[in-house]
Order: sequence, then structure tokens, then C-alpha cells
Amino acid sequence: MNFDLTDEQGMMRETFARFLDENSSAAHVRKAQETHGFDAAMWAGLAELGAFAMRVPEEADGMGLGLFDAGLLMEEAGRTLASGPLAEALVATRLLGLLGGQDDLLASAVGGETVVTIAMQDIAQFPRQWVAGGLVAGAVIARKGDDVVLVTVPDEARIAEPSLASTAIAELDLSALPAAVLGSGKDALALFAAGLEEWKLLMALALSGLSRAALTMAAEYAGERKAFGVFIGTFQALSHPMADLICEIDSAKFLAWKAMRSIADGEAAAGAQISLAAWYAAGAAGRTVRHAVQTFGGIGLTTEHDVHLYNLRAKAWPLVAGDPEDWLAEAGRRLYAGEAASLPDVGEVPVEFDLGEDARAIQQEIREFFAKNVTDEQREKFHFSWEGHNPVIHKQLVEANLAYLQLPKDIGGRGLSPYAVTAARDAFEEEHWNNPVANVAQMVALIMYRFGTDELKRDVLTKVMAGEAICSLGYSEPGCGSDVFAAQCKATQLDDGSWRIDGTKMWTSGANLTDYVLMLCRTDPDAPKHKGLTMFIVPLKAEGVTVQGVHTFMDERTNITFYDNVRIPDTWRLGGINAGGRTMAASLELEHGGGFAKVQRAMLENAVELCKEIPVAGGGKLIETAKAQSRLARTYANVLASELIAYRANWTQVHGKGNGAYGPMAKMFSSELFITDSRDLLDLTAPYSLSKRKGAANALNLAYRHAHGTTIYGGTSQVHRSMIAEKGLGLPRSRN
Repeated sequence: MNFDLTDEQGMMRETFARFLDENSSAAHVRKAQETHGFDAAMWAGLAELGAFAMRVPEEADGMGLGLFDAGLLMEEAGRTLASGPLAEALVATRLLGLLGGQDDLLASAVGGETVVTIAMQDIAQFPRQWVAGGLVAGAVIARKGDDVVLVTVPDEARIAEPSLASTAIAELDLSALPAAVLGSGKDALALFAAGLEEWKLLMALALSGLSRAALTMAAEYAGERKAFGVFIGTFQALSHPMADLICEIDSAKFLAWKAMRSIADGEAAAGAQISLAAWYAAGAAGRTVRHAVQTFGGIGLTTEHDVHLYNLRAKAWPLVAGDPEDWLAEAGRRLYAGEAASLPDVGEVPVEFDLGEDARAIQQEIREFFAKNVTDEQREKFHFSWEGHNPVIHKQLVEANLAYLQLPKDIGGRGLSPYAVTAARDAFEEEHWNNPVANVAQMVALIMYRFGTDELKRDVLTKVMAGEAICSLGYSEPGCGSDVFAAQCKATQLDDGSWRIDGTKMWTSGANLTDYVLMLCRTDPDAPKHKGLTMFIVPLKAEGVTVQGVHTFMDERTNITFYDNVRIPDTWRLGGINAGGRTMAASLELEHGGGFAKVQRAMLENAVELCKEIPVAGGGKLIETAKAQSRLARTYANVLASELIAYRANWTQVHGKGNGAYGPMAKMFSSELFITDSRDLLDLTAPYSLSKRKGAANALNLAYRHAHGTTIYGGTSQVHRSMIAEKGLGLPRSRN
């Protein structure tokens, strides 16, 4: 797996970034608006840097660089609002090089002397159409029926009129202008169609750069501007949407990267991924600039402030191709109706999302285990909650060294890499063995190993590692929810050194099944709340423990646990007295930014299956309708987004790339997408989805109910949004 650039790409990006910082500043952008949104000096400078030769094949005297390289330029162009039809020109110069016969024009375009752009629609059907850069273009490459033509644009054909963002867009009557045929027939049309696909990816990356710049601008302002005596960045109404948006912005870029990787690898879904990347980036940009303006308030509405430039460009750039929702519909047809796409040659793609051979090996091992050891009758009782626990299968997994995959080998675990752990989770999901027993057990085992006494390791840890005992977590309480440091369950040390536990824990899932609970208790009521806590292992079968079931609409049981004069020896304390926060942090190294992509994917597969079964009026099945294809495609995009955000968290941890709250991003973002998509797919397949009949309907029904819990347990989305805003965007702390 790799999310990094090559050294050469890093230097190239820095070169373009420095140039655009100097030559496409806000002052330059405003000045360019006076000449219809085109900066001739900047354009010439980009030409000197080789920008317009990047995608021209070497045999046509170009640089022959990959689409990924051009995408890096487009990100910087988006960040700085470069004034000119850059994405269109990159595609046009490549087409001139591929189709040949226009050497002089190609040289002029590569040299920045002539602007060549592209038309988005077939001029045989749409002779008059809006063209990006039409006001400054010397030529336009377009499809005309079975031909690809080069339309020469004389000065008198360019008619300036006001536009949304004062760009060089113009409506041209291309059928009335001189045209030369560049190529005809299937191959030529495929090259032109591939050029349009390339444009979508370049535009997606430009919008990603634009969006990140606008959000950064808003976040910096929110950290400086005060209202009612505090920084406005502490207002969660501002910071939490920013946390959502940074996830969307990163996802837009990763979706474009994924599409390029899929093209390079020959994946069947590559064409759909291109359309989804463009659609996703356009939506994310629109939402981002809207919130950026809102953050600045009235200042953001003024033409004096730069944020309005980002707002208008975010719409002007992609809409030259029409309604972005058309890309979603197109992706739906490509995924579910077999519509083919002409794919560009992307060249070298440095990023890749392969989990590796070890990942594939552990997946195969898990599949073979379940095929050999698990019966159909046992599978019938599998469930995502603790109620899906089967002690026989759990012990068999322990004996096969398939239970504690994340634990280091010196503890007795498998010691797998984060990549292999991610792959294993996917394999367990495929087998529907996705209850939390092993994950919680290994978390507790790690803390016992690191902080437990020899007696505790002998009496408890050995049982857990042998699969003879399992554990629950006792963090939350009725009055504190996700704020675990507000715990009030009290541990009092007695004269003989032992401890007395009194209080109540809430959401102690699995307590009706488990042997022990890892508890965070208040040991110093006078200390600051995060310093007066201590961690203990408490036996749930001890005298004074009462477990009361709480049932959810997710078909899940959790528990309230009551502790009344429960006695435990000091040897069952974990870590120092009043050092519970440090002890609890030891479990965080097991966090690899998993998220919920695996359950989202399973939900999508069930929705597709159900859509293939549901009849529609007039004959046929729901899967054949445009609405179903679009909505399934939207979920497919969100599954990919969740997966890629989680992969980024894996990769940054493995390579020590810093902490931008990537783990919380993976959990929060995927759980929110899970609940949104589960609701939509339930609607799409209604009323069949209301049934709990065995099969796809029941699975989709359960996914909708399950999704609600994912935004709450393991830390609510609100808590994670605050973490993302603070660590990922540098906003001031909004929690005590």
C-alpha cells in the first residue's frame, strides 16, 4: 500500500506550487477577471515549466508523463484558482499528440502561445454549446458524429458576456466555424472519449485542491475570530461540519487516485470510478465553499474577501460539462447496466491500495477454517453483536491462532501487520463472524500484559489467551456516555490494601456472557477528572455484581452492571493508582483505523441482490431502473470512500506519517455514511426491505438498524468530529 509521491513527483509538485503561489495569488486571480478570467502571463509561465507537454506522448515530442503527474498540477491549480482552462488544455494537447497531423498547432499550444480546449458534447447534436476557455481559445477539439474535428475559432466568434465566476467560458456555434478532421471511426472516437474521462479526473483533483484551500482558509479564520468572548472555532456548529468536510475532501482525491489505480490494474469498475470521482468532488466542493462562506459570515459575502472566489469557481469549473448528477447516473449504468467506458492510458501510478500477500494469505486461512469447522446450524446464530458469540468456535479460533491477530507475538498473539488485520476483518465479515468478542479480549489482554501483576497474568490472562475466558469493557456510565473520564464508579482502597468497588456502569455489552470486565474507576474524587482514575479487572461472577439486560432495536443486548461492595485484591489493579488514563491508552496501539467499510460493502451487496429480485411496473426488475442504479452507485462510492480513508489510517500508522486524527476520521466518516446509505437503500427497496425474512431483505433491514449503533459506540460521531477538527484542521479545543 502506498499513499505517497515519488521523490520526483514531490519536487515537481513543489515547483508548480511555488510558481502558482507567486503567479496565481488572489491579486492575480482578481486581475485576470478583468480579462475574462484568463491570465496570459501565468499561462506562459506554466508552458515554460512544461505543463502543457506533460501528457503529450514522447513520440510527439512531449514529456509522456502519467495522468497522476498531471493531477498533482491540477491540485495546485485548484488550490490557487489558476485562471485559464488548464484541465481542458492538458487533454487537448494530449489529443493533438495522439491524433497527429497538427504539429505546428501542438507546438504552439505546448509553448503557451495558443490555447486549445475541448468541447464536452457532440457538435453534430449540439452545434452551439458552452466551451471552457472559449473566449481565449484559438482552437477547439470536438466530436462531430463519427469524426474528431479541430475547430478553428476566429476572434469574431468569441463573444464575451458576464458569467458566474468571470471565467473564460463562452457559448460558441462550433458548426459555423472552420473545422478539420483529426480522425474518424472507432479508434479516434475512443481516444476523444478517453480524453473526456481524463478531464473528469483532472477536474476532480482540481476541486479537491480548491476545497482544501477554502476549508483551510475558513479554519484559520475560525481560530482567530472571536464572538461572545471565545474563538468561533470552538462552536461545534462550525467545527463539526468542517470535520465532515475534510473527510469528504480527502475522499474525493482518493477516489480519483483509486480510479487511476483501477485503470492501471485493469479493474472492471474503473470507468464507474472515474464518473464517481468527478461527481463526488463536485458535491464536496459545493458543500465546502458554502460552509467556508458561512464561517466568515457577512465578510464572506463581500467581493473584497477572497473566499467568494473559491465559492464561485467551485461551481463554474465542473458545470461546464453539465449537471454533476449526470455523472452519478453514468456510474450507475457502468456498474449495473454494463455500459462501457473508453479509458485513458494513465501511465505510471505510484499510489496503490493492495494489502499484500500476507493479507491474502490470512484471508484464505480464515476461509478454510470456517469451511472446515463451522456448520450451517452454527452460522444461523451468527450476529454482529455479542449475542453472536459461540464459545466453541472462539476457542477453536484461539487454538488456530486466528483470534488475537493484532496482539504482539510475545503476548501470544499473531502479530499481524495493520494491512493483514484489515484484510482479516474483511474475511471474517464475509463469513458473518463479526462479533466483538475477540477484539475486546485482545484489548484487555494487552493491558493486562503491560500493566498486570504476575498473579493477574497467571489467574486471568492465561485463561483469556487460551480462549477459556472472555472480557467486557466497563468504561461508560449512565451520566457520562462517551466522556469516560467523567466516570464516578468508585474504588476505595481498604486497610488491607484490597479494593471495594461501588457504582454503576452502562452499556457493558457482553457482561451477561463474559467472565471479567475491564473497569475504569474513580479513586480520587478531588483530583482533576482525568487524573483521579484507576483501572481494574473485576470478575463479573463476584458477589455484589448484578447484570441487568438492556435490549436495542438492533437485535442486540447490552447491559447495565451494578457493583455493590465488590471486593478485589490489589493485585487485580492495572497500572498505578490514579493513572488509569495512561493505562487505557495502551489499548490504542491496537487501533488501525478500521471503520465500517466491510459492513457497508455487505449491505450494498444485499441491496443489489434485492434490487435484482424486486419487480417493477411494466416488467423487469428494480436493478434495471435508472433510480436504482444511481442510488446503488452512490453507496458504492461511499463504500470506496470509507475503505480508502481507513487505508490511509493504516498506511500512516505503518509508516509513521503523523497523526491527523486519521483513525477517528475512518470511524466517524464510515459510520455516518453507513447510516445515511442504509436509510436510503431501505427506502429504495421498500416495502420488501421491511421484512425480516431470511435473505437479502432481512440483511438490509438489519443493516439499517445496526448502522444507528455505529455512530454511538466506540465514541460518538460528535466526539470524533471534535478530535478531527482539532488535530486535522488545527481548530481550538471545543471540549473540557
